[in-house]
Amino acid sequence: MNPESQHMRRLAARHGFLIPSALLAAGLLLSAACGPAPAGMASPANAGPAPEPIGSVSAPTPDPRVGLAAGLFDAEEAIWNLRLVSTTPSPEDFAGVTNSDLAFFDRYAIQGNYNGYVVWDISDPRRPEVVQEYLCPASQSDVSVYGNLLFVSGEGMSGRLDCGSQGVPDTVSHERLRGIRIFDIADIRSPRYIGNVQTCRGSHTHTVVRQPGDMDNVYIYVSGSSRVRSPSELPGCVGAPPEEDPESALFRIEVIRVPLANPQAAAIVSSPRIFQGLGPAPRHAEPVDTAADRRRAERGLPPRGQQQRARTGPTQCHDITVYPAIGRAGGACGGYGLLLDISDAAHPVRLQAVADSNFSFWHSATFNNDGTKILFTDEWGGGSAPRCRDTDKYEWGANALFTLQNDRMEFKSYYKMPAAQTSNENCVAHNGSLIPIPGRDVMVQGWYQGGISIFDWTDVSNPTEIAYHDRGPVSEERLVSGGSWSVYWYNGYIVNSEIARGLDIFELVASPAITQNEIDAAKTVRFDYLNAQEQPLMVWPPSFALARAYVDQLVRSNGLPGARVAAVRAALAGAEGMSGQARRDALGALAGELAGDARGSADGAKVRMLAGALQDLAAAQ
Repeated sequence: MNPESQHMRRLAARHGFLIPSALLAAGLLLSAACGPAPAGMASPANAGPAPEPIGSVSAPTPDPRVGLAAGLFDAEEAIWNLRLVSTTPSPEDFAGVTNSDLAFFDRYAIQGNYNGYVVWDISDPRRPEVVQEYLCPASQSDVSVYGNLLFVSGEGMSGRLDCGSQGVPDTVSHERLRGIRIFDIADIRSPRYIGNVQTCRGSHTHTVVRQPGDMDNVYIYVSGSSRVRSPSELPGCVGAPPEEDPESALFRIEVIRVPLANPQAAAIVSSPRIFQGLGPAPRHAEPVDTAADRRRAERGLPPRGQQQRARTGPTQCHDITVYPAIGRAGGACGGYGLLLDISDAAHPVRLQAVADSNFSFWHSATFNNDGTKILFTDEWGGGSAPRCRDTDKYEWGANALFTLQNDRMEFKSYYKMPAAQTSNENCVAHNGSLIPIPGRDVMVQGWYQGGISIFDWTDVSNPTEIAYHDRGPVSEERLVSGGSWSVYWYNGYIVNSEIARGLDIFELVASPAITQNEIDAAKTVRFDYLNAQEQPLMVWPPSFALARAYVDQLVRSNGLPGARVAAVRAALAGAEGMSGQARRDALGALAGELAGDARGSADGAKVRMLAGALQDLAAAQ
């Protein structure tokens, strides 16, 4: 059995989720395709700065992100432990229009935009090339890929079935698109719009889901947050609450089944009411920010836009992240974070709901790779407000980190990008993904005009920032929307969708927080495609970089004495200089020694991981 299948079985056993053997053999459950390490990946022992305990890593002080000068393409920048490989403006028809989410396949990045989507060839990250500009306006053009299919969300009132840019002036119109568009991208330079699925509340976001054992279909979870459309426009849409009409379009998500052989026949197959029984969630009072709001407060009125109304439980999810490796999903659903059982993809079932008065709007979720933790983000202010000022509470507009055991989530801590931003910068927690640093939980995340922040949450109670990039405000005079909508790791690079500026590509730089060996090991994890909300299992193929990364981590944790670390590094260098049976014997002998070392180590689990990596490397020779 290959390492990926072994790791999948271990996760399945831990979480009680059955993975059919046929799927393991076919490699069809997950989107991660781990291939051999690229040529030249091996690094000498101790390459780059020496590793330090994460808690003692020193960030630059004073924080250079504070007080950066404004500008659209000439703003001041601050960067730490990253290298900006390229920044490329949006093409003309998309410039000045909001860039949104990202999806990846092969060598391409697909960037959503409120005018449609742009396909970038990122095979040379120094010079991304636009290979397709598809004008098809709709908010917010959330994108996902599967095989030769591209799915694009539409929710606003102006999206048209024919992709026209003239909008839809009528209140009720059969020309309006609110739902999921489907494109055939077998020829990425000439995509074909082949169908759509209309929904009652549109599609703010969506998530691609696969059903174990079902090779003929792919499923889509649709999260629509707009008002219910008229039944005169889409028959069957009911805006009354469920207690008045059981067919209500409120308090539910839609599940679309897409037949892969005939995607034009895609249709809604269920509308699970995963919010059933949830009452109003606790919430914090909004701060009084302006003179007008202070006058309203003196009259006993809420701030503008916060008028009192009857409160209910959540009527929709904003985003759902599925993790097929454990058969679970995290739903960020207005006032709650939900844990869902997705073992039957067409009928997700709520297992637990958590609420937090420090959270305003649960936005998205990310699992750690082992499925033992989950992180939720809070998009306080909806992404259009400044929520990272020095007067804003650390716990508001942040991430909430939970452990996950026996299908129960337990809160542990918050994480928020720590640099104060100005009142002219929309800033709050937004989209990100794991970085495949072996043996650790490391995430890169966008914070709109707070830039991007990379943090380590291996110690779930003490998350720590270890890298960042930020620009000054788009405008010095007023708040103009900009910043990082989504930033994801994809096959060795960090790709950022910048709302106002275009596409950024970054590369990690070796530092005491992330060593060159850890970076090299991360680069061995390769994906055929990536939708961040369809979270793939990360599996590291055997490599000397992987073994050396674990050695660096043992230095960081003081898991082995210095002399023993030096001996292990020397043995690794010697084995790398061998070949065939001699290399296998050397690696096997070192693995056996380390198995003994683990019993007396302060970090026995990591020593055993190193020994296992050496055994896998020996078997691969």
